Amino acid sequence: MHRKSRQEAIDELALALLYLTSFPDGEGRRYDEIAWKNYDFDAIDRLDEQGLIINVKRRRGGGCKYAYMTEKGRIKAREILNEIGIEDKPLYERFEFRSIRPEEAEEAADIEAVCFPPNEACLKEHMLARIQAAGDLFLVAVDQKSGRLAGFLNGIATNEMSFRDDFFTDASTHNPDGKNIMLLGLDVLPEYRRQGLGRELVFNYCRREAEKGVRRMVLTCHADKVKMYKRFGFRDLGESASQWGGEKWHEMDIIL
Repeated sequence: MHRKSRQEAIDELALALLYLTSFPDGEGRRYDEIAWKNYDFDAIDRLDEQGLIINVKRRRGGGCKYAYMTEKGRIKAREILNEIGIEDKPLYERFEFRSIRPEEAEEAADIEAVCFPPNEACLKEHMLARIQAAGDLFLVAVDQKSGRLAGFLNGIATNEMSFRDDFFTDASTHNPDGKNIMLLGLDVLPEYRRQGLGRELVFNYCRREAEKGVRRMVLTCHADKVKMYKRFGFRDLGESASQWGGEKWHEMDIIL
């Protein structure tokens, strides 16, 4: 058994504490979620150097004392909690968050039909083509007990700046090298709602894509959903040019 040094122990325990004490900061900062603030010790710098957190003070200077966990850091923190027998957040005990698998495409298309009315839901043929073209931009939440998909967030990459309805129907608009992501649907099955699953899908997606170098994400939503997405860190850009489903939409974005 490897005997950890004192410094290794401090770093691991600091990372686990950052994970356990993360909270929404309510200040519109990155994803509206921070890991910790008002800290000042060497372990934070070491965790930043390892790519486990983003230490804003170290990278930008000044008096800002905020730390954001990377997806790599969150995975490592969960491993540490498991090693020392500490329970994880309930959503992470119950759900696995990962990219969609090809064999789950039909199931995802069926979920889309449940979550959106017929005039707004993506047709199965378009959903299957999108998964084939941009499956790495489908983040799913899997119920670890039943093995079924509980929900997902999906999009396509592009260098275009504004949303257009062709993104829903034409998978060839996906540009793997694009620095912007057009989000095309946050789907959570009714029986899994009101547990924070949608919010966690968005935050996981933001962290993952930011680490890939994505700069900005754009979505459209009905006016009654604007407040929810603002809580997730998106800003309202006003009424969208989208006429998808014959409805009126707001366009929103988040800078990563």
